[in-house]
Amino acid sequence: MADGTPGQKPDARILLLFALPLAAFLLRLGGAPLFDVDEGAFSEATREMFERGDFLSTYLDGAHRFDKPILIYWLQAASYLCFGGMLDVEWVFRLPSALAAIAWCYATWHFARHRFGPETALAALAVIATALGPFVIGRAATADALLNLLLALALFDAWRYLESRRRAPLLRCYAWIGLGALAKGPIALIVPGAVTFLYCASRKDWRIWLHALRDVRGWLIFAALTAPWYGAALAIHGQNFIDGFILKHNVERFTGTLEGHAGSLFYYIAFTPLLLLPWTGPFIASLCQAKADFAASGLRRYLWIWAGFVIVFFSLSGTKLPHYALYGTTPLFLLIAVHRDELRRPLAHLAAPGIFLALLVCLPAICTLLAASDAGDTYYRAQFAEAGLRAGAAYYVICGAALFFWLAAAFAPRGALWNRLLAIAVLQILALALAFKPWLGAVLQGPVKEAALFVRERSEPVVAWKLALPSISVYRDAVTPSRAPEPGEVAITRIDRVPERGFETLFRRGGIAVVRKSAATELDSRGDAAGETAP
Repeated sequence: MADGTPGQKPDARILLLFALPLAAFLLRLGGAPLFDVDEGAFSEATREMFERGDFLSTYLDGAHRFDKPILIYWLQAASYLCFGGMLDVEWVFRLPSALAAIAWCYATWHFARHRFGPETALAALAVIATALGPFVIGRAATADALLNLLLALALFDAWRYLESRRRAPLLRCYAWIGLGALAKGPIALIVPGAVTFLYCASRKDWRIWLHALRDVRGWLIFAALTAPWYGAALAIHGQNFIDGFILKHNVERFTGTLEGHAGSLFYYIAFTPLLLLPWTGPFIASLCQAKADFAASGLRRYLWIWAGFVIVFFSLSGTKLPHYALYGTTPLFLLIAVHRDELRRPLAHLAAPGIFLALLVCLPAICTLLAASDAGDTYYRAQFAEAGLRAGAAYYVICGAALFFWLAAAFAPRGALWNRLLAIAVLQILALALAFKPWLGAVLQGPVKEAALFVRERSEPVVAWKLALPSISVYRDAVTPSRAPEPGEVAITRIDRVPERGFETLFRRGGIAVVRKSAATELDSRGDAAGETAP
């Protein structure tokens, strides 16, 4: 991977690699409907800011939402302010995450360039831009890509401080931590604080860590960024904010299982390699070098401590979600790039992406078979029933071509292993962005969006009945109460939750139905009640 010399123009390959994050996170960004529950909840809470004229508090369908702090909503609101008239364009809400993921790639490149050289820096940029985990959060209307960027910036500047003892990177570190606390809360303090503490402890150099901890100007920067909003939230909501945000969504999320997201102690050991696809093989190869890296001290030890702390910390948490592991993947991406020239046995490294691409080709057929079976409930079988129809010829052409070129790269007699892996990684990103995510969105969320757009222009009151899909309100451009319908009202619900009598079906697609409760239902229920009380 030649990077040129000073005074020379970079070659086309370097320019393509440098543009890779733009393609990875912006290509067909709005190609799929908003996924519920998370994307729908964040987007609807942002939309309701404008509806309520309140940009200090977040609400979801009229109820308080204390899940996350305010920063991601402000960024989504800025995007909404520019493009909010186009509610059928999902990239309005996803754009802040995409830009954060792009900045994450370039920040990692900049950090690596001055410590591992330009070739390793470009390799690290390419790994982040093409790995499965960053692809998912970088194209989702949630807070995770933003937090990953801010954690990376904080820990990069923390290292700059540790290696130089200069105050400027330390103060920037406090600023990134403050913004992280505005993006997702206390985790923005915990990860940088613990990683730097453990690194200094491993070197028995307590003085520098304590000196950084006592920096008054740094804490003033942190307070200036966080205190205004946290103070306002506490003043407005009082104990409800403490109970909802601090106790429920932070303390209880760690000490217990929140919203059913449980997992074993080995949860992240299983999920982390999947999040790194197609770089799972190089990651395992890098693990074999961990002992030597740790013994060498310096930056490589720091990176392993960063990754290790995140995995251990969230493994001890009661609530487990796959994307939590991504807070510790930035150092893994760097270490994969650092050890890229040590890779051996090509098929061992190329097998995982090959299996993944083959699964993409087969998935519509698998969903169709599940829909025809008795597995699962009626709702999911109805959703999966359209999987084959919504795939279309383009899906199979794109995913099939990616699998074909994987075969060509895997069994090519020549070519550096890293270059072949990089080519496959680009194919994976193209298949995911152009085919898989739009197809998955059409299968799982297409009926939801179509139902919401169907009722958008209707004059009857609309409710969401026996389901929690916040994207309905986004597409309706109106709050959708969650309750049973009254006579004459329209309800969006699951097909397996519609009573046999008293409801007229106005729309049905997949597992979603729009029904209207008839007035006769109320009369019948009154008559039944009268009959029950008669002597």
